[in-house]
Amino acid sequence: MDRIRKVVRETLSDAWYTLYRYTFEYLRTDGRWDRQQREAYDRGNGAAVLLYDPGRETVLLTRQFRMPTYINGNPDGRLTEVCAGLLEGDDPESCILREIMEQTGYEVPSVEKVAEVYTSPGAVTEKLYLYIAAYNPGMKRQAGGGVVAESEDIELLEWSYGKVYEGLKEGIVRDAKTLILLQHAVLFGPLKRGMGHQ
Repeated sequence: MDRIRKVVRETLSDAWYTLYRYTFEYLRTDGRWDRQQREAYDRGNGAAVLLYDPGRETVLLTRQFRMPTYINGNPDGRLTEVCAGLLEGDDPESCILREIMEQTGYEVPSVEKVAEVYTSPGAVTEKLYLYIAAYNPGMKRQAGGGVVAESEDIELLEWSYGKVYEGLKEGIVRDAKTLILLQHAVLFGPLKRGMGHQ
């Protein structure tokens, strides 16, 4: 049974991304139709990847300025994250391979999908496709650091598996997609064996 009817969409803002207001009726579990309004921010879907080097037992992360974190308690606005980007018309795998090259300068041969997640389902439509991929120094093709024309200024960070473990334990990873991918890697993926001695 369809539990949503009479959906009306209004555009509230169409600047960088699009903000919509939806008015609709929702069939509650008690059998009543409830008229509701919700706003949803549509920024498109994206992809993210955890790059790991099994030989040197490192992961490659990025660090960049994020204005929303600056205005909500992050003193310098810089956030440590996995490599990520919006699909912009590409399929998720092509997108993340492009972002890896632009942001890190590495050309990895393949990525492995681990999950699809909604980043903030109460207000944002975005779905993220999450991947892991092996890298090594021989795959470096260019400097990375992002696309200057898009005002990207991305610093690269290499963390040892041990630093990942400590970062998770101490709560210093504050980006959700990065936290998900690092925890997945420690619990089920390539960092599991490396963390066995902890």
